[in-house]
Amino acid sequence: MNPTPILLAWSGGKDCLMALQRLQADPQWHLVGLLTTVNRTYGRIAMHGVRHDILLAQATELGLPLIEVGMDWPGSNEAYEAAHAAALQEAEQRWPGLRHCAFGDLFLEDVRDYRIRQLGRADWHAVFPLWGEDTAALARRFAREGHRAHLCCVDTQQLDASYCGREFDNTLLDTLPAGVDPCGERGEFHTLSFGGPMFRRPLDLLRGESVLRDDRFQFTDFLLAGDATHN
Repeated sequence: MNPTPILLAWSGGKDCLMALQRLQADPQWHLVGLLTTVNRTYGRIAMHGVRHDILLAQATELGLPLIEVGMDWPGSNEAYEAAHAAALQEAEQRWPGLRHCAFGDLFLEDVRDYRIRQLGRADWHAVFPLWGEDTAALARRFAREGHRAHLCCVDTQQLDASYCGREFDNTLLDTLPAGVDPCGERGEFHTLSFGGPMFRRPLDLLRGESVLRDDRFQFTDFLLAGDATHN
């Protein structure tokens, strides 16, 4: 029986990387590409604030094609859903028979239900390879297996801003306050994956400035080494 083609919603962070690993290890699936929402106004991955050139480098080193959901800022949810539907159509044309998309969600049922409804309108199916896993165990496995990521965004109402920019490793996990999910599933933090067993080569990143936005979200900028723009 031939494996089923599947797309992976890619934010650039650790959970979608672990979902990628799980899909590639499962003979049921053939992972054909990544799907990422990009803020075209600022040239960054939506929500995480990661630079577009780093996204392209991730896709290259993971050996997977990239489909982008392009969004302008500010934008409405209606505009997002229209752009998302257009990206799915693009993926269908590129990979005939493709009707599945995977997500790295862990336990937020409202998010899962939204994804199921959104894909269902296009006659697609949502897949959640990591759903229901113990997040503490998953976080430790990420570190144990040699995957590497930095915290690129912190919600300062849930976690101190000083965590932003740090590497997601056992040392960080040992110091997370009680009540903070080890995988940041409640939005406590977002991550940028840059190396480990899934990457052909690790990304050579430079840490840039950290800024507070909306009096709440601390972002740390990362740049590819040799990038002269530094904007």
